[in-house]
Amino acid sequence: MTIPDSGYMMIDNNGSIELPAPSTCTPDEEMRVILDLTRKAESNLRDGNLYYVISTRWYRGWQKYIGQPVGVFSFDEHPTEAKTSSTADRPGPIDNSDIVLNGSDNDNPQLLRTVEEGRDYVLVPKDVWEMLYAWYKGGPVLARKMISAGDNKQFHVEVFPLCLTLIDSRDKSQSVVRLSKKASLLELYETICQLKGIKPEKARIWDYFNKQKQKVLVASNQTLEESNLQMDQHILLEVQIDGFWSSGFGMDSTGNDLALVPVEPLRSSVTIAGGPTLSNGYSSGDSSNVYQGFSLSSAHGDMEDGYESSRPVIKVDKGGLAGLQNLGNTCFMNSALQCLVHTPPIFEYFLEDYSDEINRQNPLGMHGELALAFGELLRKLWSSGRTPVAPRAFKTKLARFAPQFSGYNQHDSQELLAFLLDGLHEDLNRVKQKPYIETKDSDGRPDEEVADEFWRYHKARNDSIIVDVCQGQYKSTLVCPVCNKISITFDPFMYLSLPLPSTATRTMRITVFYGDGSGLPMPYTVTVLKHGCCKDLIQALGTACCLRTDEYLLLAEVYEHRIYRYLENPSELLSSIKDDEHIVAYRLCKKGVELIRLEITHRFLEKSSLDNLKAGERKLFLTPLITFLEDPQSGADIDLAVNRMLCSLKRTRFSSYASSCNGWEQTNGCSTELGSGTQSTGSTESEEMPGSEMSFHLYLTDERGLSCRPIAEDSPIKFGRIVKVMLDWTRKEHELYDTSYLKDLPEVHKTGLTVKKTKQEAISLFSCLDAFLKEEPLGPDDMWYCPCCKEHRQATKKLDLWRLPDILVFHLKRFSYSRWLKSKLDTFVNFPIRNLDLSKYVKSNEAYEGSHVYELYAISNHYGGLGGGHYSAYCKLIHDNRWYHFDDSHVAPVSEDEIRKSAAYVLFYQRVRGKSNGSVGEPSHSNGAS
Repeated sequence: MTIPDSGYMMIDNNGSIELPAPSTCTPDEEMRVILDLTRKAESNLRDGNLYYVISTRWYRGWQKYIGQPVGVFSFDEHPTEAKTSSTADRPGPIDNSDIVLNGSDNDNPQLLRTVEEGRDYVLVPKDVWEMLYAWYKGGPVLARKMISAGDNKQFHVEVFPLCLTLIDSRDKSQSVVRLSKKASLLELYETICQLKGIKPEKARIWDYFNKQKQKVLVASNQTLEESNLQMDQHILLEVQIDGFWSSGFGMDSTGNDLALVPVEPLRSSVTIAGGPTLSNGYSSGDSSNVYQGFSLSSAHGDMEDGYESSRPVIKVDKGGLAGLQNLGNTCFMNSALQCLVHTPPIFEYFLEDYSDEINRQNPLGMHGELALAFGELLRKLWSSGRTPVAPRAFKTKLARFAPQFSGYNQHDSQELLAFLLDGLHEDLNRVKQKPYIETKDSDGRPDEEVADEFWRYHKARNDSIIVDVCQGQYKSTLVCPVCNKISITFDPFMYLSLPLPSTATRTMRITVFYGDGSGLPMPYTVTVLKHGCCKDLIQALGTACCLRTDEYLLLAEVYEHRIYRYLENPSELLSSIKDDEHIVAYRLCKKGVELIRLEITHRFLEKSSLDNLKAGERKLFLTPLITFLEDPQSGADIDLAVNRMLCSLKRTRFSSYASSCNGWEQTNGCSTELGSGTQSTGSTESEEMPGSEMSFHLYLTDERGLSCRPIAEDSPIKFGRIVKVMLDWTRKEHELYDTSYLKDLPEVHKTGLTVKKTKQEAISLFSCLDAFLKEEPLGPDDMWYCPCCKEHRQATKKLDLWRLPDILVFHLKRFSYSRWLKSKLDTFVNFPIRNLDLSKYVKSNEAYEGSHVYELYAISNHYGGLGGGHYSAYCKLIHDNRWYHFDDSHVAPVSEDEIRKSAAYVLFYQRVRGKSNGSVGEPSHSNGAS
C-alpha cells in the first residue's frame, strides 16, 4: 500500500473514501481507519495472507492514545465505540525490541520463543501494519503468514515457522533452515540446495531426529508437518560425489566404517511395525521393531494408510515404564497420554487385536486414524524397555484433527484428554449407522424407568470401549421459576469437572456514593457467588451499606474517570466484571427512576496551562457523580444539583455548612432540590453558600465528552433522559472541597490477595463434589425453554450421580480464563488414594453390577503458573503395585505418600470389586457402567 503525504484512498464496496493524511489524523480518525482496514482483512481470510507481529507494550500505548480499551486486541470486540476519548500522549515509533531475540540478525530478526499472543504481542493484518508504519515508523518488521490447519481448514497465523538444524555430512557444519510446516519436501530440497550451491539430484536429506537416521525425506509434495518433522530437530544432508553418498561420520548407514556410501536405488519392504524399510536397513518409521519385548501371537495383515489392518495380539510380561520425549512444550500431552495408557482396560484393549472395531465411516470420527496412531504409540510405551519414545506421528495426527493443539505452545492436559476420549470413542464406535431416536420427557414416570430408557437410547448410538469403561450417567433436574414445571433427563458423562469451593464465592470491593450528597463515599467488601449475577451483588452491597427501603443501587464501571457502562441488568453475570476493574454504586432514591439523570464528570487544568482556558487542554480526574434533576428549567437547576452533590466534601472550616446539608433530607430519606428554599444560613460568609458565588465552570457535553458548551444559569435547556455535564475545577474549589474522597477507586479485587486466598487449609474431594452437585440457577446465556410457558426461563438446575463407570475421572477446575484475565488456584485438595466411597452420591435404587468404591491409579499434575507451568504424571503399574513419576522422558519410582500434592489436576480412579460398605477387593475389569 502506498500512502501519499496528502492522505490515502481506501476502496470499499461503495467506492473510494478519502481519509486525512497520516500526519494530521486525530486519535479518533486513526481508530476508524484501523477499524475499517481490520474488518476488510478479516472478511478475506485465506492461506498466505500476511500478518505482522507488534509488541503488546507498544500496542497498549497506542490503544490508550486512540481511546480503545486496553487489553482488547480485536476491534470487533468494540466495533463502534471506545471507552474514552484520547487522554494519553501519542506513542513514539513502533518498538518490537522487547519481543525479539537479542543478537539476532537485523535483516532476519527472530521472536523470543517464550512470547505469547495477547500477553506479549498482537497480530495485525498487512494493510493495518502498513498504515501504522506510515504513521509511526519503527520496527523491527516481523511478517508472518496465515495458514490453514486441520481437516476443517481452520485459519491461524504461523508465528513460529518450523526451525530445522541442517547438518552437512561433508564437513559436519550446521546451519538453520526456517520454513512453514505447510511447505513441501520439494521446497525443503530447493531451499537447502540453493543454500549449499548443489543440484537437487545430487542431494539426499535424512530425517535425523535425535541425531539418528530415521528415514530419507524424498522430494515430493508431502508437507514438512506430514513428514513428522519437529521444531528444532536435526536433518542430515548427504551429497553425491563420484557415485558415492558423503557420510563424513566414520560409518555409513549400515554400520560400515566408510566415508562414502555407494549410491543405490531405494527399495522398500514391510517391517513388523508396518513402515517401509529402505534397502540400507533403515526404517521409514520413527523406530525399528516397536514390539520389542512383546510376545507376538498372530500374523501381520496388509498395510493401509501406513498402519496394519490386522494387529498382533500382544502379551505383556512387564512394561509401561517408557517416558515420552518433549517435542517442544508437549508436557501437557505427555502427562495426559501417560495417564490414559496406564488405564488398565484401555491398555489391555489396545494390546489386543482391535482392528475389527475401527470405524472409518463415522463422520464424527477421524477415519480411524486417531485410534490407530494412539494404539501404535501405546504399544511402543508398553514395550519392556525404558527407552523414551518420541510421539512424533501421534502429534502430527493430533494437529491434523485438533488444530487447537498444533504448534509449540503450552496447552491444557484436561482439554486434550477430553478430545482424545471423544475421538477414540468415535473412531472405535461399534455402531456404523446411528438410528434417529427422539427422547421423551419423564412425565412423572419412575426415575429408574426413565434412566434405563435414556441409557438404551445412548448405547444404541454410542457403543465403544470408551463408553464401556469411561462413561457414566447423571440425573439432571430443571425447575421453571415461573410455572414450576419439572423436567428430568439422564445424560451421559465422560469425566466430572469439579469446582474448588474456594472458587464458588468471590470477594468484591465496591465504592458506594450518595446520590443526594448527604454522605461521604465509602468502599465496601462483599462476598458473592462467583457465578452469580448483578442482582446478588446489589443485594449483598445493600446489606453492607444499610440501604433504606426507599433507595436502590445503580452499579457502574468507571474507566479513566468516566462512566464506561452501567450494570443495570440484574441478570448480568458477575463474570463480566473483571478483577482489575473499578466498580462503583450510587445510592439513589427510588422516586428518581422517573426523573432526569444527571451525570457529573470532573476536569482540571494542568499547572502549565493555568493561563489557558481552552477546554481541550483540561484533564479528566476524580470519580463521576450521579444524581437526579426534579423538574429542571434552566442551568441554575444544574448548578444547585452540583453544589448539593459536593456539600459532603466541604473542608472542616465549613463544617457548619456541611452539617446543614443533612437538613435537605426529607423524613423518608430522599433529599429535596436546593431550589425548594430549604437552604441553611448556618454560615455568615456568602462565599460558603451554595450558588452565592459560583466559581465552577459547568459545560453540557455529549456522550463521549468531545464537545462542550457552557451552561448559562438563566438560559432554558432542553433536557433529555440523561444530562451529562463537565465540571471544571479551579484553585478555589480545591481549597473549599476535599477531593481525596473521589480519588483512587479500589479495584474489584487486588491481584496480590489472590496468592493469600489460594494458600488455604486443605479442602476435600468430597467438598468439591458437593459444590458440583449443588442446585444453582442457569446463566442468562444458558436459558431453558419451558414447554409449559413456551418461553426461555432462567431455571434452576440440580445434578445427581446415577450410574458410575469403571473408570472415573475427576477434573479439578484450577484454571479460570476470560478475555482479560487468567488465573490459577493452587489450593490443596485432599483426595483419597484408596476406599473412595461414593455410595451416598449415587441416587439410583437399582443394584447395578459393581460397587461404588474406587482406587486411585493415575494423576495428571500441573506445576507453576499460567504460561510458564509444567505438566507431569503419577501412574500406578497395577501388575507390580508401584507408583512411578512420569516427567516427559524421565521415569522414576515414587512412594505413595508423595503423590498427594496441590499440583494434582486430573484424578483417575478405577472401581474395585466388593461392596460399597468399605470392604475393597481387586480393581474391576468388567465393562459397562454400574
